[in-house]
Amino acid sequence: MHYLYKLMYQLIRHKQSHLKKCSGGWSPLDTDHYQWLQVDLGSRKQVVAIATQGRYNSLDWTSKYQLLYSDMQKNWRPYLQDKNIWTFEGNGNSEGVVRHEMQHPILARYIRFIPLDWNRDGRIGVRLELYGCTYWSDVISFDGHSVILYRFRSKKMKIVKDVISLKFRTTAGNGVLLHGEGQQGDYILLELHRARLQLSINLGSNQYGSIQGHTAVTSGSLLDDDHWHSVVIQRYRRNINFTLDHHTQPFRTNGEFDHLDLDYEISFGGVPVSAKPSSGGKENFVGCMERITYNGDNITNLVRRKKVDTTSFRNLTFSCTESNSFPVFFNSTSFLLLPGQSDSDTLSVSFSFRTWNPNGLLMFTALADGWVEVGLTDSKVTVYMNVTQKKNTRIDISSGSGLNDGQWHSVHLNALENYAMLTVDGDEASTVRTAIPIQIQTRGNYYFGGYFLSSNTRSFKRSFQGCMQMIHIDDHLADLRAVEQGIIGTFENVSLDMCAIIDRCVPNHCEHGGRCLQTWDSFSCNCSGTGYSGATCHTSLYQQSCEEYKHQGKSSGSYWIDPDGSGSIAPFRVNCDMEEERVWTTLKNNLSPQTSVVSGGDEDGKATLQISYNVTAEQVFSITSSAEKCEQYVAYACRMSRLLNSPDGGPFTWWVGRTNERHVYWGGSGPGIQKCSCGIEHNCTDPKKYCNCDADLRSKEDAGLLLYKDHLPVSQVVIGDITRAGSEAKLTVGPLKCQGDRNFWNAASFTSPAAYLHFPSFKGETSTDVSFYFKTSSSHGVFLENVRTNNFLHIELRGGAVVHFSLDVGTKRVEVSVHSPVPLNDNQWHRVEAEKNIKEAVLKVDALHREVRATPAQGQAKLELYSDLYIGASSGQRGFLGCMRALKINGVTIDLNEKAKVTPGVNQGCHGHCSKYGMHCKNGGRCIEEYNGYSCDCSLTAYDGPFCTDDVGGYFETGTLVRYDFQSDAVRDPKSLSDVGAPLEANLTQEELVFSFSTYSAPSILVYISSRTQDYVAVVLKHNGTLQIRYSLGGLSEPYTVDVDHRNMANGQPHSVRITRNLKEIRLQLDHYPMSTYNLPEASDTQFNLIKSIFLGKVFETGQIDPILIDRYNTPGFVGCLSRVELNGIAPLKAALRSGMTAPVSTHGILVPSNCGASPLIISPMASASDPWHMDTVVFPFNENLPRVDGVDQNTVLIGGIISVVVFVVLCIMVFAIRHVFRHKGSYHTNEAKGAESADCADAAIIVNDPAFTETIEESKKEWFI
Repeated sequence: MHYLYKLMYQLIRHKQSHLKKCSGGWSPLDTDHYQWLQVDLGSRKQVVAIATQGRYNSLDWTSKYQLLYSDMQKNWRPYLQDKNIWTFEGNGNSEGVVRHEMQHPILARYIRFIPLDWNRDGRIGVRLELYGCTYWSDVISFDGHSVILYRFRSKKMKIVKDVISLKFRTTAGNGVLLHGEGQQGDYILLELHRARLQLSINLGSNQYGSIQGHTAVTSGSLLDDDHWHSVVIQRYRRNINFTLDHHTQPFRTNGEFDHLDLDYEISFGGVPVSAKPSSGGKENFVGCMERITYNGDNITNLVRRKKVDTTSFRNLTFSCTESNSFPVFFNSTSFLLLPGQSDSDTLSVSFSFRTWNPNGLLMFTALADGWVEVGLTDSKVTVYMNVTQKKNTRIDISSGSGLNDGQWHSVHLNALENYAMLTVDGDEASTVRTAIPIQIQTRGNYYFGGYFLSSNTRSFKRSFQGCMQMIHIDDHLADLRAVEQGIIGTFENVSLDMCAIIDRCVPNHCEHGGRCLQTWDSFSCNCSGTGYSGATCHTSLYQQSCEEYKHQGKSSGSYWIDPDGSGSIAPFRVNCDMEEERVWTTLKNNLSPQTSVVSGGDEDGKATLQISYNVTAEQVFSITSSAEKCEQYVAYACRMSRLLNSPDGGPFTWWVGRTNERHVYWGGSGPGIQKCSCGIEHNCTDPKKYCNCDADLRSKEDAGLLLYKDHLPVSQVVIGDITRAGSEAKLTVGPLKCQGDRNFWNAASFTSPAAYLHFPSFKGETSTDVSFYFKTSSSHGVFLENVRTNNFLHIELRGGAVVHFSLDVGTKRVEVSVHSPVPLNDNQWHRVEAEKNIKEAVLKVDALHREVRATPAQGQAKLELYSDLYIGASSGQRGFLGCMRALKINGVTIDLNEKAKVTPGVNQGCHGHCSKYGMHCKNGGRCIEEYNGYSCDCSLTAYDGPFCTDDVGGYFETGTLVRYDFQSDAVRDPKSLSDVGAPLEANLTQEELVFSFSTYSAPSILVYISSRTQDYVAVVLKHNGTLQIRYSLGGLSEPYTVDVDHRNMANGQPHSVRITRNLKEIRLQLDHYPMSTYNLPEASDTQFNLIKSIFLGKVFETGQIDPILIDRYNTPGFVGCLSRVELNGIAPLKAALRSGMTAPVSTHGILVPSNCGASPLIISPMASASDPWHMDTVVFPFNENLPRVDGVDQNTVLIGGIISVVVFVVLCIMVFAIRHVFRHKGSYHTNEAKGAESADCADAAIIVNDPAFTETIEESKKEWFI
């Protein structure tokens, strides 16, 4: 690479003929937006970089500019980058050098430098340098009749690999660039169709039509722009890379053949005459080509050397014919004024236009009495004529449809004598003719693209955005070159000799089949029916698995899942079974249960049954690869139809799995073991066979589960032994069932803020997404980042409630923040989804809070993160402290768990996480996530401790009572999960009362629940120590009582009571006795009205109280222990004993905390010496140095001695017994796999312990004798 051009004093060409007379660079006299500097490089060069400075020692510099280029000083093309007319950042002073590398090289002879902005304290000024290389190529001109025939060295070519390349330039929208075919039906065709490039290829189809090899792929658009376009076709077997102007489209051909079989020759520029009938009359190419190569042969060089057939050329020239077109480019504030005849009674205007907008003003001209307007309305050409002579006469005509497709369309309007005629695209069938009641008279001025003079601004809102050419007025071609030179007409904000139309839908940024819609300035995506959403249809509407649906609280049912999110795998429907602790994903197939098998009619008589699942193999693999395990039930019901032909014969039946491999094991067995389930379990009908059906008897069946998931699902079953007389077989293949989702729970715990996981770089696409779950107790931390200077990406937690997402788009940094209304550092799982696409940056937290920022139009190159990716912070910031899981980037799961194995400060998984839905927190405790474990919230239970298993109890002295008052809706329905609020009395139709007690005192009141009415519930101990439950809910003259008379409960032993009422049904669970059920009388009410207070131990209440309670049970009060007291989620005793809890509870008398809630009795009370429930309290570890209060404990010594003697005698007896047994019987050992001790046989042990076992079982056994 070297300097192509360096500007200091010498200027090639410029807009103004007079320059400011000073040295040090270019500075035009007029500083406005119509200035440009043109550089002639002498010949076509390849420009790869540009550098600029301001004018030497001045205030003159250019801060923003654009570049145009051309081969022949006409039909200029703007330099594009990321599908936008690129604006280069220039200088900020006169001496600094700013250099830019081109994203794609410019290939041209002429370069125009267009200043857009400059130092407002000075003028436009620049010194510039262009860098690049020389370029030379033979150019061949095609006139539509010329075809290059390249004949092969042999008559037929059978090719497995091709590389074809060429460059072309044309103004025609249709034409064949390349053609080749073979007598066997193979062909390759490269052609322009409606200014798009289409590659059609067929590597072969069979004569029956079951294999269709035709494949067609389209690329590019607007290729009739008279600019050079490069094409490269690379094929290896069925894999093809189709590249047009640096955009590569990979695809795979249809069919099953790999070779391209061509006969005799391949042609460039059209279809040879001999092949015209089979080509369907396709047009030949009109334009220029260069650098044509075919599998290493330079075709253009061979043409110059006359080594190929060019006899079809009338005049073979190695130059490109100059086009006569002179396009005009209009933006939203442009107009072009051209003169025409005035005072004429005939109006004739024609032109061609192209645009993406459905509406816009094309032409306007004033008449002596009225006006004529030609516009685009709803993609149709419309003509409005308003003649005001004598009376207002308005004439509207329209023609065409869908004219905003970016293609060139011609319009011809004639108005003469007494009629007007409109023709679109030269189609006489589209011509519309209408009568004009009076003659018109022209005034001679024609406005194209808009009409912005102050006298008439009516058309401002309908300005045209697009290109026009071939403008004729009064049947004369307008001299736009003269307009450019200022000789005729005028214009404003128009770019002459240039059409900068851009197809923003090619390549299509709408992903997953989204439909691209565009206007001149932007595009949008219609995502209907795709299963995706967002500005570019990038974000999946569905969750990745059944596991994720369950995590959201969904129940069993049919769901759409998308395992790779934004990846290439389309969403599909599965059945989710969430009834068990584990989640099962089910894929059904097309085979009905007990399908009768019929011989296929082949020579060998085998029947082949195809099993389909209405999903692709890739979709199935996305489930099985992430599942913890998979299974599929198979059953073979037989009547004289052998299955595997065991033990030594070749199998009659086999099945084909996911990888198209044949498998000869059946359900209940494993890979490499040619057996059925009964052969593993040794219970086959014929002990010498390994399958029931191999016994060749009547009405047998072999069934079981296939467990090796890498072989699943079953896609084909071949059955052979069904041709004999009397043979019958029925086949069942159940659905594929997979359990779990390892990707969803792929996690790592960060226990140090300096810890991070380091991953190699990932290559982003135009759209890039990152999603993950996290839980933390920390208020700050970096989740992940890419620390490269360019293409920066960073996601972090700020202030405990803000997630911040920042990234670089070109030279601009885009930042998005989501402020959560609830804390995010609450040790609960939260989800973050961040996406960057060509239109916007999106951040979502917990799928509820979403923020969007538009991304700049420039700098939308692929987010190529070639530097390393860090999960956590590696740049000295505070890293994430907590747990992260299910991290996906562009649909690919990042294996956090595996990386955590070798990373200090990071642990595998989220130990103690609540993924098991709080199963470790007992008695209603709530599982709370923590970054390195979990904790149990026992605040809404009657228990305490790390797992909510420790009893909270108290010892009641004589006269002690605990009172809990209700002032809000704190008593909850047992089925409710809501938290307790401020106290207020409630009406109950169901309640659950649970408590434990131990006492020697009777009679006494254990629990009393009062109301603001006469309703109450009481649990008392009667004089004989038996339990009584009293219900008074109204409707009865006396309370309803439940007496438990069969045992004395005032025996000092712990007892548990659970009383549950639902309307009139009362259930009582006492200790571990069977539950008893009672029913309130029919006359009793079912509503416990206005619950007021709970009393424990004694009642001290104003108002009317049942006198029996007061007289018989309230004095002197309960003496003993109460614990685990809970009513519908309210724990009054715990509230009284925990000083840190705020609750409406009061205590009278002495209440001492005591762990008195020991396990209840199973049998009737007995003496403590023989009571298995009675245990002395022991504290570990023992401290042997503690002094004895009473000296040596003689009882302990005596008991210890007796126990020692007994143990010694027992051991001696056992030794003699064992030796006696082994003298008379050998000890039997086997070489079975680990787990054989719990299995029926060695085969079963192998299957249980290793479903992936692929070796034949070694069944030899050995014996040893002592």
